Amino acid sequence: MKITDLFSTGGPLLSFEVFPPKNDDRHDGVTAAALGIAALKPAFMSVTYGAGGSNSRNTTEIASRIQNEYGVPALAHMTCIGSGLEALERQINEMKSAGIENIMALRGDVPREGIKEPGVFAHTSELIPFIREKGDFCVGAACYPEGHPECENRKKDIENLKIKVDSGCDFLTTQMFFDNNIMYNFLYQIREAGITVPVLAGIMPITNVKQIIRTRDMTGTALPRKFTSLLDRFGSDPESMKRAGIIYATEQILELVANGVDRIHLYTMNKPEIARAIQANLKGLCFDDV
Repeated sequence: MKITDLFSTGGPLLSFEVFPPKNDDRHDGVTAAALGIAALKPAFMSVTYGAGGSNSRNTTEIASRIQNEYGVPALAHMTCIGSGLEALERQINEMKSAGIENIMALRGDVPREGIKEPGVFAHTSELIPFIREKGDFCVGAACYPEGHPECENRKKDIENLKIKVDSGCDFLTTQMFFDNNIMYNFLYQIREAGITVPVLAGIMPITNVKQIIRTRDMTGTALPRKFTSLLDRFGSDPESMKRAGIIYATEQILELVANGVDRIHLYTMNKPEIARAIQANLKGLCFDDV
């Protein structure tokens, strides 16, 4: 099933994201976690992979199992940085053979060790038409409510986003954010710019202090006072911080849905217990079928 078909129902939507193992020695544990999350039957699941297709084989395998064993539509990530034409074509053919109909098109992050070759495409807006030429895929892309970290200003970032959408993108998923007002402002700005495709709000439950430090350093995302107060009060107790993080994410989602932002994408960090707890908190409130 294509994700655009899910949007056509018009109701609230809850999806999950998982990532495959970076190393084969972690394959079994990571796959078990991903399938445990699939057993929760979200609307769909996205499966990431690293720059240059570093573990694209694992991405396709896990995405295929999610679909075949649990009947959950899979969204397989695909990046173009550092990838040649032959490698991209091979990945698309593997996805076709696995029955995957949805691709998340991304430029990808530059690996710490750098890249040997820049790749055939430099931007997502170049990758999207290529994917469309190779098959009948539903294609998603990323957006940044607080602005892309490499872009000089918000105006230019939204102009770039419009180019990406106009290249053939069916929907957008946001980078994580912790202040809903940022999301509301972002949606207003992109709608004013003529970007009308569906947007999923990306929510990451923060359940330990190291996680938020890593997230802040990587993305520069703003941390509202309400959130930092939780860190100050519960950060030294892992179990309390885990519960507080689940509650914060739940409340964030409830407020978004109450304000009409009802397509939610949960970054699970491969933790079935976190996804299960948030899903249980939401059941009967805004997602009756989860």
